[in-house]
Amino acid sequence: MIELSNPRAQTALRAVRQAANLMRHIQRETVVSSLTKEDKSPVTVADFTTQAIIGRILLQTFPDIPMVAEEASAALRQPEEAKTLERVTGYVNQVIPGANAETVCEWIDFGGAEPGSRFWVLDPIDGTKGFLRGDQYAVALALVEDGAVQLGVLGCPNLRDASVPDMDGPGSVVLAVRGQGTWSTSLAEDDDQWRQLKVSERGDSSQARLLRSFEAGHTNVSQIDGLADWLGVQVEPVRMDSQAKYAVLAAGGGEVIIRLLSPDRLDYREKIWDQAAGSIILEEAGGRLTDLSGKPLDFTQGRTLKENRGVLATNGLLHEKVLQGLAVIKV
Repeated sequence: MIELSNPRAQTALRAVRQAANLMRHIQRETVVSSLTKEDKSPVTVADFTTQAIIGRILLQTFPDIPMVAEEASAALRQPEEAKTLERVTGYVNQVIPGANAETVCEWIDFGGAEPGSRFWVLDPIDGTKGFLRGDQYAVALALVEDGAVQLGVLGCPNLRDASVPDMDGPGSVVLAVRGQGTWSTSLAEDDDQWRQLKVSERGDSSQARLLRSFEAGHTNVSQIDGLADWLGVQVEPVRMDSQAKYAVLAAGGGEVIIRLLSPDRLDYREKIWDQAAGSIILEEAGGRLTDLSGKPLDFTQGRTLKENRGVLATNGLLHEKVLQGLAVIKV
């Protein structure tokens, strides 16, 4: 069983649960009923709200551990964003009564640190397009020490049992602590019924379920198709956005996640917050994660994985076969 006497794991779990439950409310209130999905303001509000809530909890509990995150309050402080800041402050008050605009901005800016020997890393809303579609997204928080991810939490409001899309279900929170496995329960804050997650045991590449994004902007669709052909894949892919894919892979709901380089963004390098939480969740469930050359992900290089090219995550059994395929198709 996961050891929840670990104060950092306890705090990370509480922070992600509180934020993810509120994000579910924001998504339903502002996105599902939206007349146009071109309006990106709901996800902007959700990003800032999540970062403020988690920033405040971590700052209050572990003020000596900095946080590296995606957002900064400078944009919110502009006069033209006054209404957005008002909305963010209103939502934060639902979790932290008494919050005002200035304290909300301070909590957001707690995420402005640079990576050091030990730091939290947060992606407040991973899966922007999924959030805006009323589909999958994740709140992703991890703790990195000396370049190694030590714990990770994913809050997935629209996943049931960490693997089944369910927009009206209880949601899932997935927690991994180094050396203690990967575990999942619902987003309900009083739910302590944990289930250990294990990756799939499929070793036949023809039966490999590729977890593929709806969004094609950060990958190379034709190369993924070519890889699937080389592997002889005969089963349908699992379409899903965000680090929720890592939860599904850890729970045995797929075998391969691959992040290739978009043809028009060959110099792109992954942001650390897009991979940190998901990486330990997969590894502690028995999976394997490297870059496209088979190198481990290097979290000592600042805010990006600048020494790595793309990402390959598998159930472990298929990893070498997929790396071989990537070499053959010259990725």
